[in-house]
Formats: sequence, C-alpha cells, structure tokens
Amino acid sequence: MPELPEVAALTDFLAVHLLGAAVTKIQIVSFAVLKTADPPISELAGRTVTGVRRFGKFVSLEAGGLSFVFHLARAGWVRFTEAPTGTSLKMGKGHIAVRLSFSGPSGPVDLDLTEAGTKKSLAVYVVRDPSDVPGIAALGPDPFSAGFDVDAFAGILSSSSQQIKGVLRSQSVIAGIGNAYSDEILHAARISPFAIARSLDREAVQRLYDAIHDILGTALREASGKPPGELKDTKRSHMRVHGRTGEACPVCGDTVREVSFADTALQYCPSCQTHGKILADRRTSRFLK
Repeated sequence: MPELPEVAALTDFLAVHLLGAAVTKIQIVSFAVLKTADPPISELAGRTVTGVRRFGKFVSLEAGGLSFVFHLARAGWVRFTEAPTGTSLKMGKGHIAVRLSFSGPSGPVDLDLTEAGTKKSLAVYVVRDPSDVPGIAALGPDPFSAGFDVDAFAGILSSSSQQIKGVLRSQSVIAGIGNAYSDEILHAARISPFAIARSLDREAVQRLYDAIHDILGTALREASGKPPGELKDTKRSHMRVHGRTGEACPVCGDTVREVSFADTALQYCPSCQTHGKILADRRTSRFLK
C-alpha cells in the first residue's frame, strides 16, 4: 500500500506533468471504484488542472471548480503514459479501473488508476471540495504539519488504550502512516507493536515522535523526483524489518519475526523491540505489552 512518502512523491510528479493540462476523456472501467454521483464524473471533461494536493493517502486533482480525488488502497497504483495510443478500454477487462486522458503543453497523456488482486478497495470521488470526501474529513493531523509537535503527540497517545501499532495506522489519529512505515517507525523507536499507547513514558514518546520524522523524512527524500513506476521498489529497498521476516535485523543481527492476522501481517525485531520475547502469532493470544 502506498503511504505518505510515496503519495507525496506521486502528488509532486502529477503536479509537474498535469498542471495546465485539460481533461479530454474519462473512461470508467470498473464502476465499483466511483463512490460519488453528484457532480457526475463526466463534468470533468474540458476542465483544466489547476492544482494537485495530498491529504493523508488521498490525492486530489483540482480542475475548474471540481476535485477528482482518489485513494489507492492496498493494491492500487498509477500508470502515467506519455504519447498514448488513444485505445478505448472495455468494461471489466484488465487491471485498469479508471483512465483520465489529458491534453497538455507537451501533448496528450493518460493517467491510469490500476488495481491488482481480487479484493477491490481503490476509491475515486468527484466532489466540489476535497473535504466532501468522508475519509479526508476524518483525517487526523499530518506528521509534518506545524501543529504536530511532541506535546500534541503525547496528548494523542495519553488518551488512547489501543496498541501503538493500531494508533499509528489509524488515519483519524495521524494521517498517512500505514502498515509498512508503522513497522519501521516502531523498530527505530525500539517499541513493541503491542505496547498500549497511553502506557508509554515521556522518553518513549519522544523516541517514537523522532522516529516518525526520521523514517518518513528519509523516505520522502528517497521518493522525491522518482516517477510512479519506481516508487514501490524504492520503498521496499529501504525497509529494515517490514517484509523482512526471517532475515537478520540490520541493527542487532537478531532474526526478524512476524505476527500474521487474517488479512495482514507485521514484522518486528525481538531484541530491539520486545526484550527478546517472541510475540504469539494469532489475534487471541496474550500479547506482550
């Protein structure tokens, strides 16, 4: 799943290539992805892109008073094609869910929103204001927003009885962090993924706050300027524990472990994060706090 660094880089890329371009054609290949009906998506045709903004993991293309907002979910991605062939798409065929065609200063381009797998979660909205999208309206603070200081973060954690892994992933608490970067942040902060948020002392809160900015800041710099086709590999190549089950922790050399759930998994280092203890690999276990 693309998270804050990849979505930020994608937003910058689209701004460079689409600002000033006019929407010439919209093809909906999977109607399940379109979550709004008013205004109709056809109203985008003929409008010029005037802005591209990120809201957490959402991207908003703003054109002539309307916003085309999309969330790539777990298996969604973007394919940007310069000098496209103009081929018409068939409903329900292939991985493309939506195609927007543009006419820009350098000629025609296509923007495809794609989704692999059988579980379809990619979402598209056409709204008059991005805040009309429920997921955007419910977002918590961005980690790099001016008001998100360590005191604000401590206040968020002190009021939560959830496990810290879930708190970091909750978009209504902090916007933009998902499964992968929450693993990396907790590893860098030397905190168990199942520690209860409000149980963390001030030192642990400071370590976690610093880790959020260090991990995401580094990822932002690595992703900056890269085209969409390179962002996934860039993300994977810099992970220390996420997706590294069975490998040696680069910090201490212990074996990276995994906890699997029904539809996801997390990775952690026992020596770095849980005082050497192994977390049981099922939801109903008595997890280490």
